[in-house]
Amino acid sequence: MSDTEKNNWNRRNFLKKAGATAAGMALSSCAITANKSPQGLSEAALAVEQVVDPNTLEKPNLTVGYVPVNDCAPFAVAWEKGFFRKYGLNVNLSREASWGTSRDGIIFGRLDASPVVCGAVTNARTGAEGARHAPLCAAMTLHRHGNALTMNKAMWESGLRPWREYNGDLEEFGRDFRRYFDNIPPEKRVWAVVLSSAIYEYFVRYLSAAAGVDPEDEFRVIIIPPPQMLVNMRIGAMQAYMVAEPWNTRAISGNEGIGFTFAQGKEIWAGHPDRLLGVMESFIDENPKTYRSLVKAMIEACQYCSKQENREEVAKLISDKSFTGAKPNLTRAAIVGDYNYGGFDGKKRIVRSPLDTTIFFDLPPNLARIPGDHSTFMWQSESIWLMTQAARWGQIPEIPQNAEALARLAWKTDLYREIVAEMGIECPKEDYKIEPAEVFIDNKAFDPSDPVGYLNSFEIRANRPKSFFMS
Repeated sequence: MSDTEKNNWNRRNFLKKAGATAAGMALSSCAITANKSPQGLSEAALAVEQVVDPNTLEKPNLTVGYVPVNDCAPFAVAWEKGFFRKYGLNVNLSREASWGTSRDGIIFGRLDASPVVCGAVTNARTGAEGARHAPLCAAMTLHRHGNALTMNKAMWESGLRPWREYNGDLEEFGRDFRRYFDNIPPEKRVWAVVLSSAIYEYFVRYLSAAAGVDPEDEFRVIIIPPPQMLVNMRIGAMQAYMVAEPWNTRAISGNEGIGFTFAQGKEIWAGHPDRLLGVMESFIDENPKTYRSLVKAMIEACQYCSKQENREEVAKLISDKSFTGAKPNLTRAAIVGDYNYGGFDGKKRIVRSPLDTTIFFDLPPNLARIPGDHSTFMWQSESIWLMTQAARWGQIPEIPQNAEALARLAWKTDLYREIVAEMGIECPKEDYKIEPAEVFIDNKAFDPSDPVGYLNSFEIRANRPKSFFMS
């Protein structure tokens, strides 16, 4: 076997092994972290008047998961502020060790509902790599943005800098990126994400391909639970990772010398969905009133998190050991909007962007293009985009011919409209929208009416035509 063959990792086998390893570590840590879940409602929550009688619900007692990253903010707020109780629910919050256990807890019935990475719902319907075949679905987005790509010190020393310092010059970034890869051995080219169906994996691959580096051939993507990201970078097991906050900020504050933020996810796709409130389709069918109560409670929690006057409080609330266990100065960066990109030259790279660092409900002006649009509304066109990326990287052989039908099954937009109409919330009337070029890092627009054309427009992709030469 040639050296090239030895270094040509089989992506599918590697991901399966990495996923199994991560799952094993996650399961072993569940027993350790389970007792950190919040116990007992506060006096303020108990004092909230119930607008729904629990006796009218099919299943008022629920077990709902959450993962200890900033994404848990709506769950923490719904618990502490009594929104679950308001809608007749008695919720037991279950702290999950990884996004894999959060998803699988729903599939296997341990959890009634839980946050899932946005690709997990779509991929469970298509059977994409890294996803179990299961009728998962969601009717609301929990938040947009709130994540970032962290690179290690060696990448900084090679000449790479935060994306914002390239001023949109993808060619310049590509030259620095190529130089870095040309000077490290193949076994050192390891990046990590939280789950293979996470938008983070697609972002890592999208970004590198836009810069001219083929993620299929030139580096490996492994699966690591969020709390293990930092230590793996510290010991040199990987060079970069993409994850939800506060794990990017942690590489900068209190862990000097570990890494810097190359880009927030919003710089790769402004307005992208991140987490969804996942359930099994059978749960909605069997418990329609309960499900409506759950969605309403979570929407109110997202609205609370969205208000600027509440964000300092939210950042402090999720720093509790029951939620992230991180210090408030770590959780607040992506909640309040004082975001530090870090670096190793002594310069301060703090950017204040309170409106769009993490979007829970109200959209910032640059994204509020459609009347009635807000963060928790699910655009089925975004589900189609996820399918294009699954096909682009060989997780499914092609974009399904019934992609629109699968999107409707997975992303319950019409049900969401019914639920929020009862709350007096307006929604867009359409299910699809064109994503304009300026929201993507490579200025390539996405038209959901032609997903195949969009997929084929990328030069770097797993299924691109190969050239063969005969002598």
